Amino acid sequence: MGRRVGALLAFFSRRGANLLPYIVVLMKIIKFIVLAFIAGYQTIPCCAQGQSLLRTSAYSWYGDSVIENGFKAFPLSSEELVSNYAFKEHRWKRRNDLSAYPQLNCRSSVEKAVYNMALDEMVNAIEPDSTFRTGRLWSGVWTRDVSYSVILSMAYMQPEVAMKSLLRKVNKNNCIIQDTGTGGAWPCSTDRLIWAVAAWEIYKVTGNKEWLNRIYPIIRNSVEDDFRVVYDSKTGLFRGESSFIDWREQSYPKWMQPADIYQSECLGTNAVHAQALTVLSNMARLTGDKAYAIHCDVEAKALRKAMNRELWLKDKGFYAQYLYGRNYGLLSPRSETLGEALCILFDVADSERQKTLARENPIQAYGAPVFFPYIEGQPPYHNDAVWPFVASYWGLASAKAGNENGVLNAIGSVYRAACMFTTDKENFVVETGSPYKTQINSDNMLWSLSGSISLVHRLLFGISYEEDRLVFKPFVPKVLSDTRELTGLKYRKSFLDIELIGYGNRIASFSLDGRSHGAFVPDTLTGKHRIKIVLTDNDLHKQSVHLVESVYSPMTPTVAMRGQQLSWTPVDRAVSYKIYKDGKSVATVSDRCHYDLTVPGEYQVIAVDAQDFASFASEPLLSGVAKQEYPFVVSIARDRNRKVDCTVNAPVAGWYAVDFLYANGNGSLTQDNKCCIRSLFVDNSFAGGVIFPQRGMNSWNDWGWSNKVSVQLKRGNNLFSLRFEKEDENMNIEVNGAELKQLRVIKINW
Repeated sequence: MGRRVGALLAFFSRRGANLLPYIVVLMKIIKFIVLAFIAGYQTIPCCAQGQSLLRTSAYSWYGDSVIENGFKAFPLSSEELVSNYAFKEHRWKRRNDLSAYPQLNCRSSVEKAVYNMALDEMVNAIEPDSTFRTGRLWSGVWTRDVSYSVILSMAYMQPEVAMKSLLRKVNKNNCIIQDTGTGGAWPCSTDRLIWAVAAWEIYKVTGNKEWLNRIYPIIRNSVEDDFRVVYDSKTGLFRGESSFIDWREQSYPKWMQPADIYQSECLGTNAVHAQALTVLSNMARLTGDKAYAIHCDVEAKALRKAMNRELWLKDKGFYAQYLYGRNYGLLSPRSETLGEALCILFDVADSERQKTLARENPIQAYGAPVFFPYIEGQPPYHNDAVWPFVASYWGLASAKAGNENGVLNAIGSVYRAACMFTTDKENFVVETGSPYKTQINSDNMLWSLSGSISLVHRLLFGISYEEDRLVFKPFVPKVLSDTRELTGLKYRKSFLDIELIGYGNRIASFSLDGRSHGAFVPDTLTGKHRIKIVLTDNDLHKQSVHLVESVYSPMTPTVAMRGQQLSWTPVDRAVSYKIYKDGKSVATVSDRCHYDLTVPGEYQVIAVDAQDFASFASEPLLSGVAKQEYPFVVSIARDRNRKVDCTVNAPVAGWYAVDFLYANGNGSLTQDNKCCIRSLFVDNSFAGGVIFPQRGMNSWNDWGWSNKVSVQLKRGNNLFSLRFEKEDENMNIEVNGAELKQLRVIKINW
């Protein structure tokens, strides 16, 4: 043995310089093994510490650690967390003074450390100018990022910073700013109204009347512009890209241009609009505008009804991701987790559908994916990915629906990621749980850390803000049974120390300063007070979750029209093809890749695999459909050709689809905010908004079709007028123009 040690020492002495990096790595591994050994034998008097709280096929979450594929993450204390994921040392250690924020005490060392890490990273996310930073790698305020974060927890954790950040996203026309995106921001993307929900949350937290009076006209202006430019009176839904899912090719078929994406009617975006209308109704009531409050309430109810009518997939038990197409809409039968969660939280779904949604929305081992099934050929980002902030919303929604398993899966998804990477990252590959092969990512993400905090405050403790009180609706899964304390929670002019005992979702007793009380705190309370909540330890009705393996839908068929025949190249894994005419299924073929056309219409093809998963529909093609084309050569801008007329002769009375061939080289497909917008009038009556999205920087010879506006024409001459109205201001305001080449009018069968 001595000779072996001597030989080893001699070896290192001869090659020490070359081996030094390896020695350093070896010492780190040994150090981590020692730490893991110590942590593994810590004795803490808590049934949750060593107990398996959640075990999936990918990882196990314990009270004192998370273990995954032989890797382990564990807290050294409530202020330090370590992990050896992928044989690298990951470490978080508190940097900031957290004493000003609510302090959590419980027996699970993982829960305490993850909570404190989120608080620590929250402080990191506040810029010197007292606005929020989006992530460690990304400065600046983004409308959707900050708004979703404010709703989760920043409204009450950092109300002043939240106010300042939201006001950073208001333009000089006193409207909410839509961040740059597909084809030039709004109105291709329309989820900016999540700002309204966030602003209302701040009012509920603070009761600040000046804030209410400041935000009310901003929200009203933005909502009214959306009704003018993006509302579809036929379906009762709002148009625009999926909320937060804004990488075109990651969630839409490749044939869809920005104008097509504008025409899509998406689940999450409509849920946002529904809640924004409810918020606007509440604000109008508080500011004394009762008639407008009633109007907004009616519109909000109508939108929720339209969502249930147009988007609910009864056979699947969830809402479709979106309606898409050109003259006729088809449903994309993918689930979309954030949208499904918002439908529960914003009461789009009734109580029974909420339970169904919580049970049927697909979930994988690492958590609920952004959408499901995935798109083949697209790298992980929104596609094939889990996002912690989405998981947090899903956890809150699962609690509201009473689904204990869904709650545990959501908390586990967030805690596993936080522990393994010792930071609040943005997204992970759904199959591996790794952040390293996603398209872009960052540590210290605002909405991820906001979601982590919300799981403690809003879910476990059940804290909910109303206009004039703080309400408690705790939800504690049985395996998380504990005595928890949350001290120093500020509410209006009071500070609250809260003790929560037991498990379940029903309260056995609620006391304020030792006296029995309803499960709320009035906004008139001042000073320091103690709340004690004892749960009934009720076993929740067992509801399952829909666990799935990764599935990629078939590729979108490439379809051509040759004479009176529709033909397409075979699609890998497809066992059949569904033919659609004018948005309705007319045939299914499995023995060939062609279809004879005998009836005029708009045709599309969908490939279906052996598991009955469907591709996107192919690009719509017209066969035998009457259309008229008119030269429309004109350059439009904010300061010229603000009104352009054309006479259209309709051969028969009825419904027609109208669009324009245009070029817009003011910006790229993915950046800037110079989407050109105009209003179409027919015989001096408003017919709808027409948008001319950016098609590429300086690409003035790249021609494409605008969105389609459905109009009812009389037989004979109809006066078309394209006008620039006040509602047609885009996000850039200064630049709002395009080149137009042709007007097209197509007869449709409605």
